[in-house]
Amino acid sequence: MLNRLGVLTLVVFACFNISSQTFYNTTTIQKIEVNFSNPNWDYMLDTSKLGKEDYLMAQWVKINGVKFDSVGVRYKGNSSYDSSRLKNPIHIELDAYKNQNYQGYVDVKLSNCYQDPSMIREVLAYKILKNYMHCPDANFAQVYINGTYMGLYSNIEAINKTFCGNHFYSQDGIFIKGNPSVTPSSNTKCNLKKLTGDSTSYFNFYEIKSDYGWKQLEALCDSVTNHPSTLSTILDIDRAIWMLAFNNVLINLDSYSGAFCQNYYLYKDRTKHYNPIVWDLNMSFGGFPFLGNLNSSLGSLSITNMQNLPLNIHSGDIYWPLIQAIYNNQLYKRMYAAHVRTILKEAFINNAYVTDYNQLKNVIDTAVLSDTRKFFSYTQFQNALSNNYSVGSYSVPGIQTLMSARMAYLQSTSELSATTPTISGVNSVNTPTINYPITFTANITNGSTVYFAYRFSQAEKFTRILMQDDGLHNDGVAGDNTYGVNVILDGNEMQYYVYAENSNAGIFSPERAEHEFYELKIYSNPLPGEIVINEFLANNNSDVKNEFNLLEDWIELYNNTNKTLSLSNYYLSNQNSDKAKYAFPKNTILQPYNYMIVWADEITLPGNQLHASFKLNKDGDKIILSNGLSSIIDSVMFGNQNADISSGRCPDGIGNYTLLNYPSYMLSNCYLGLSSENLTATDFDVFPNPAQNQFTIKTTQQVSDTIEVTNLMGQLIFKTSFKENIIIKTSNWESGLYVVKYNNSTKKIIINH
Repeated sequence: MLNRLGVLTLVVFACFNISSQTFYNTTTIQKIEVNFSNPNWDYMLDTSKLGKEDYLMAQWVKINGVKFDSVGVRYKGNSSYDSSRLKNPIHIELDAYKNQNYQGYVDVKLSNCYQDPSMIREVLAYKILKNYMHCPDANFAQVYINGTYMGLYSNIEAINKTFCGNHFYSQDGIFIKGNPSVTPSSNTKCNLKKLTGDSTSYFNFYEIKSDYGWKQLEALCDSVTNHPSTLSTILDIDRAIWMLAFNNVLINLDSYSGAFCQNYYLYKDRTKHYNPIVWDLNMSFGGFPFLGNLNSSLGSLSITNMQNLPLNIHSGDIYWPLIQAIYNNQLYKRMYAAHVRTILKEAFINNAYVTDYNQLKNVIDTAVLSDTRKFFSYTQFQNALSNNYSVGSYSVPGIQTLMSARMAYLQSTSELSATTPTISGVNSVNTPTINYPITFTANITNGSTVYFAYRFSQAEKFTRILMQDDGLHNDGVAGDNTYGVNVILDGNEMQYYVYAENSNAGIFSPERAEHEFYELKIYSNPLPGEIVINEFLANNNSDVKNEFNLLEDWIELYNNTNKTLSLSNYYLSNQNSDKAKYAFPKNTILQPYNYMIVWADEITLPGNQLHASFKLNKDGDKIILSNGLSSIIDSVMFGNQNADISSGRCPDGIGNYTLLNYPSYMLSNCYLGLSSENLTATDFDVFPNPAQNQFTIKTTQQVSDTIEVTNLMGQLIFKTSFKENIIIKTSNWESGLYVVKYNNSTKKIIINH
C-alpha cells in the first residue's frame, strides 16, 4: 500500500512527458524571441485585437533557441490589455500555419504581470494550487520582439484539448469557458445560473471550446440552480470544493467567487462529470478586490475587508448558485472547511509560500531589473511581499501583509476552530485477491460519521460508502473507534481515502484527497520498456483469425521482465490526441517473458476480452501503449503494410522491428523455419486460429481425403481422412505453430493453451 502524494499524483497525470519538466521549470527563465517582417507589428496586433482577434503571422519564433517559421501571434487579455501600453499579454500559436510544436506544446500564453507589483502572484498561486487539483504549469519568460526586450512575462500552460487529454483521459468532451464577452451585471454573468429563454441566452457569458455544448451547458446550469441535491451526478464536487476553497483563502476574486464569476473552465470527461479548472491567477492574493453582491455594486473590498473575508461569501446569494449548492449542503460545507484548513496548514501557517516566493524572486530578479516596460518600479518589486501599492482606485496588498492577517482571521472562525476528528491506521486487513472482498479499517476519534471512498481506475470517479464501528465489518469490537468496510476488489489496483466528520468539522486522510489518495496494488504496472509492442499485423490476410473466425488486425505485447506486470489502468490507442481509446480489463496481467495478443477489431465484449475499440490502418498508422495520459510505455509508427506481412522485434522485446513474411503470433519473432515455398493457395478453412483445446477444419469438397498435421520439426502429429469437416482435439499438444496439409495445400495453425 502506497500513500500517493499530491506531487506524485501530478506526476502520474501530467509530468511523464519531459516537456512539462523543462518548458515550465520554475528554476529557469525561458527565452522567447519573435520576429515580424513588418516593422508596424504592434499596430497590426492592436488592430487585430480590436477586430476579430485573428493571428498575425510572425516570420519566425525562437523558444530557447529552437526556431519555428510562420507562427501565429496575437495580443490577449481583457483588463490587462490596452493599445496604449508598451507591454501587452501575448498568445503564440506555433501550429497556426504549420504542424509544429515545442516539446509537445503548441500554445504559449504570456501574461504581462499587470497590476502585480511582485510579478510573482500568478506563478506562486499555481504552484500552490497544483497540490490540490489539476491546473496549468507556470513559470517565467523573457520576451523579445524584433530584437527589442519586451520584458519579463509569466508563462502559463494553455488550457486546451491537449491539457484535457493529459489530465482527464480524453479531449473530445464538452469544453466550456466562463468568459463573458460583455460586462456582466449583478444578475447576469457566467455563474452557472439557469437563464430564461433558450441556449442563446448564454452566448455572451460563456465560450464553447468543443464542437458542441450549448444545450448541455443549459442543462448543467439548470442542475446547479434547480437541482443541487443531484449535482454530484454531473459535476466533480471535490474539484469544485477545492476551487472555491482556494479562491477564498488566496482572495482570488477574479474568478467564480468574485464579482464577475469568470476565469474558469469546465471539461466533461468520460464519466459524464464536469471538471472545474482554474484559470488566470495574475490578480490572486487580493489583486482584484471586487467581490460583488446582490445589488449592482461590484462590492470593492479594502485590504482589511480582504484579510477578514468570511468563508461563507455568497452562500446565501442566488447569483452564485454553485457556492450556494456547496455551502448549503452540510457534508460539502464541512469538506469545504477541511480543504481550507489543509491549504492553510500546508502553504501558509508554515510560511512555505514565503519560501517559494523568495525562490521565485531570486530567479527573476535580474530580468525584472532590466525590464523597462514593467508596470511598477524595481524597488516596488523588491518590497512587494510586505508593502501595499496603489493601482488607481484601490490598493494591491503585499502578499505577506494580506496572508498573515488572513491566516489569523480564518483560524479564529468557528468553521476552522472547531475540533476535527483524527484518523490513523488506515489499512487493509486481509491479503488482496482480485474479485474477492477486502477489508479496510481506520482508527477514528471524535468522529460520528466515517466514509470510505474508492475506485479501481484513475479514470473513474470515487464511490463513497459508510464505514462502520459495529463489530460486523472486521472492525473489532463495536464502539472501539475502529471502523471497517468490506469492498470486492474489482481489479489489480485500487485508489481510496477516508473522510471522517462530527457535527462541527471534517477531515480527510490523506488530507489532499481526492487529488491525493492511498493506493493498493497486487502487481506492479510497467515502466517504459518493460512491456513492449512486440509485433503487429495491420493487413491480415493470413490463417490467424479471432474467435469469431474473422481476419482482423492484431497487436502482440511482450513482457521483458522476470516479474508479473499489470495492465490495469493502461491503454492502447492509435491516436496521440486520444491515448485512452482502449482500456485493458482491470484484471489484465502479463506473466514474465510472455506474450499477449490484443485484437484491433472494434469488437466490444463484456469481461476480460482483449478486443480493442479501433482498427489499424494498413496504409499507415501508429500504436501507443500508455497510461492514457502522457506516460508512454511504448509506441510505434508504421507506413503502408503488405498483406499478411507483420512487423516484429527481433530479438523479442528488445530488437528493432523487422518485416516477418510469416507472422509469429504468440511465438518468437526470430523463428525462420518456414519459407514461402512451403505454403500454397488453399481450398479449406481452419478455425479458430489460434486455438486452445480444439480446432475445426472445413472444406466444400465432397470427396474424402487425408489430413496431416506436423510440427515445425516436420514430425507428424495427427493424420486421418475426412470429408467436409472435422474437429481435431489438441488438449495434449504443446503450444506452438503447426502446419496442416490437405489436398496438397497447407495452412498454419497456432495452438496456445
